[in-house]
Amino acid sequence: MLARLAAQRLAEIRHSIGGFPQVSRSSSTALNYHLNSPDNNPDLPWEFTETNMKKVKEILTHYPSNYKQSAVIPLLDLAQQQHGGWLPVSAMNAVAKVIEVPPIRVYEVATFYSMFNRSKVGKYHLLVCGTTPCMIRGSREIEGALLKHLGVKRNEVTKDGLFSVGEMECMGCCVNAPMITVADYSNGAEGYTYNYYEDLTPKRAIEIVEAFRRGEKPQRGTQNPERQNSGPQGGNTTLLGEPKPAPCRDLDAC
Repeated sequence: MLARLAAQRLAEIRHSIGGFPQVSRSSSTALNYHLNSPDNNPDLPWEFTETNMKKVKEILTHYPSNYKQSAVIPLLDLAQQQHGGWLPVSAMNAVAKVIEVPPIRVYEVATFYSMFNRSKVGKYHLLVCGTTPCMIRGSREIEGALLKHLGVKRNEVTKDGLFSVGEMECMGCCVNAPMITVADYSNGAEGYTYNYYEDLTPKRAIEIVEAFRRGEKPQRGTQNPERQNSGPQGGNTTLLGEPKPAPCRDLDAC
């Protein structure tokens, strides 16, 4: 087993540096390895725009000058916004140059955090929460409806380049499960938004997609008209009055 895995890894390395035939990879290893392609290789030029370089300089002021590497996450996030929602290797190399570290230090971060996309995504990247509360409340049905409606598989991009569907683990909105988030890269870094859409049904998820297609901005947050933010459906039923104060604030005098 170890020998077979070592041989597979060696073949992948050879392909990435010398044009050997590509071998198949499991979904888990595909998230961590890089193979050069015409639109993603270190020879492609990549620089921050003039506007974003101003943001880069502002971000660096948040950290001591001898700890520039601490800015790697916000700089990768900015680079991803600029590049339409994903990080080519040349963008990661540009970040490494800014913070003055070997590129491998940037690759380590980009491959660890699922928030960084290392292959193309749609202008609207839909991330379905797959953790237990959302799953129990129907997130798998929502993902299935989105994939069927858009005619793609998970992590594929629609032919018009507008949409892609992925999965993300718990986004901390369990009380309003099921939910998705939409990363909107349609206007680059200047107009980038990342919004939650909660209390979803498959029907409502598709309606949100079609609203984006029309250029609209659907109301974020709960999609249940009977709820306000994370409050109970139909309004509060407890804690309706002013809370009573403690009978005695001075414990020594009680």
